[in-house]
Amino acid sequence: MALVPFDDRDGWIWWDGAMVPWRDAKLHVLSHGLHYASAVFEGERAYAGNIFRLRDHTNRLINSGRILGFEIPYTADQIDEACKAVLKANGQEEAYVRPIAWRGTEMLAVSAQLTTIHLAIASWPWPSYFGADRMKGIRLGMAQWIRPDPRTAPTASKATGLYMIGTMSKHKAEAEGYDDALMLDWRGHIAEATGANIFFVMGGELHTPTPDCFLDGITRRSVMSLAKHRQIKIVERAILPEEMKDASEAFLAGTAAEVTPIRQIGTEYSFTPGPITETLLKDYEALVRKSPEEVARVTG
Repeated sequence: MALVPFDDRDGWIWWDGAMVPWRDAKLHVLSHGLHYASAVFEGERAYAGNIFRLRDHTNRLINSGRILGFEIPYTADQIDEACKAVLKANGQEEAYVRPIAWRGTEMLAVSAQLTTIHLAIASWPWPSYFGADRMKGIRLGMAQWIRPDPRTAPTASKATGLYMIGTMSKHKAEAEGYDDALMLDWRGHIAEATGANIFFVMGGELHTPTPDCFLDGITRRSVMSLAKHRQIKIVERAILPEEMKDASEAFLAGTAAEVTPIRQIGTEYSFTPGPITETLLKDYEALVRKSPEEVARVTG
């Protein structure tokens, strides 16, 4: 099946306050964001016309920019409305939504204090990241790249540059026949997959790495809220790779991945997608289709 390039599609993209025809939303090659990764973004999903936890995504986008040293020139209310407007313009109710903010072309050097900050928002159809038959579980390889020490990178920001090692790790995993890769952090602890958080079921409890050098994902927090409603004990802690032998179930949680069971990690660890994973998967599928008010009541 031929891929449709993202620069040759029908539709509309919100760009700096105006709705621009999709094919006209072009970036100059000398934009600072392209050369120095001075850009932040969000990945959001719309279900039945509502963008799941939209304000949480918008707040994180604004905060990510601030961590990188710039202020996005729109309020949270304006960004929320722009996201909704893109869905409406593209006639979509089930879609992936991608806001991105970046430094412009005024300066092209390490220092870029005088650059204009731009914001664009696009949306497009995107089915389940790992396919419809997710309960059979996916296979993860072990990444050679590690999540960095927060003293070496802005790990609390959803910054574009942080995803380079994710792309490299996922490409290598796919070349080896896996679906994704599990990344460790600089201390050797389990961190996350290339674009989603990870959970393990150990002795009936839900164990997940402490997000001190990677994003505390919005889907991650949603799943934890659902687990609490089910009286499933949640343990956030440092997890060493060899502890995976004690896990009966494992799954990923992320906007793109949603809740995706894991059946294998590397060559040593196997899991059986089981009742806790299936329960949380179904609870999440139900949650994302509730009204924003109901979602807020569940997730706090």
